[in-house]
Amino acid sequence: MTRPAESNVLRPETQVSITGRNVEVPEHFAERVQKKLAKIEHLDPTLTFFHVELQHEPNPRRADESDKIQITATGKGHIARAEAKEDSFYAALETALARMERSLRKVKARRKISRSGHRAPMGTGALAAELVTEVAPKVEVKGEFDEDPYADAVSDVMPGQIVRTKEHPATPMSVDDALSEMELVGHDFYLFVNEETGRPSVVYRRHAFDYGLISLATDA
Repeated sequence: MTRPAESNVLRPETQVSITGRNVEVPEHFAERVQKKLAKIEHLDPTLTFFHVELQHEPNPRRADESDKIQITATGKGHIARAEAKEDSFYAALETALARMERSLRKVKARRKISRSGHRAPMGTGALAAELVTEVAPKVEVKGEFDEDPYADAVSDVMPGQIVRTKEHPATPMSVDDALSEMELVGHDFYLFVNEETGRPSVVYRRHAFDYGLISLATDA
């Protein structure tokens, strides 16, 4: 039996993990999270696992961003991620969910345009802009590199050091797929191998709803 479109109940096969870093997760809050995730699941039924992490930062100078929530949703071959920092976990949950919903709607719009035969994402921005108005007012997104990791370090530490490295599989993909992956993980850029040229390329977010593409060219 198909559940109603407005149901706030997750499917039985969907798994949810809720953890807290230096904070306990009340049962009533965990229930609220699961009800809210049902709407996200409805947007993308391929998502089968959600991990929600709560973290409290007891810094009186940043009381308006003391409670952080990160949501990671895993589906068939893709991951969606969103996070938010607010003055309460309830507010952070709403902001993170709005960001994830916005990303999923934009990806859904992009895929719809691709299936209609338009390779260039020229019309995607306008369509995504209309969809965003259904979610929430635009909020400044803060990434993991906004804060200076050496802010509280001793004076003899040289800034600008590489403190984290990552490696990703270099599976060739289209520009449209790279843009979709960038939206799903909530980043401002995405490094990939362009399947049309075989070259390392980067898509990145520009003003409003536009994107940019950078590719490496071999010297003549």
